[in-house]
Amino acid sequence: MSGPEVAKTPGGGAPGKEGKEPVANGHAGEGSDANPFAEYMWMENEEEYNRQVEEELLEQEFLERCFQEMLEEEDQDWFIPSRDLNNQGVGQLQQQLNCLSVSDHHSNLEEVARKSILNPEAKEFVPGKKY
Repeated sequence: MSGPEVAKTPGGGAPGKEGKEPVANGHAGEGSDANPFAEYMWMENEEEYNRQVEEELLEQEFLERCFQEMLEEEDQDWFIPSRDLNNQGVGQLQQQLNCLSVSDHHSNLEEVARKSILNPEAKEFVPGKKY
């Protein structure tokens, strides 16, 4: 069977549609006991669906606000010199850093060694090694 012959068979030749007459909306009819408003039954719970969607949207908005507040608090906690210091403060820091120096005085090292109360005969410490 081809083209026009298939269309003439009950149900259009499609499996499972034998004996069902096509309805004007294109759906196979279930007979006289079928509910003509079956495709609109989803509207029965439309208010519940709308309430649920609205709750989800409110929850999503709440989470976005909480996340934004968390980010703002985090920004306040972090020290960012360009934001937290004015130009004068940066200049002071640079000046203080320039004044720092490392001394290579051997006399200070010898003095520290003389005042030390550590055991000079102790074995060298090696992490992970048990003595």
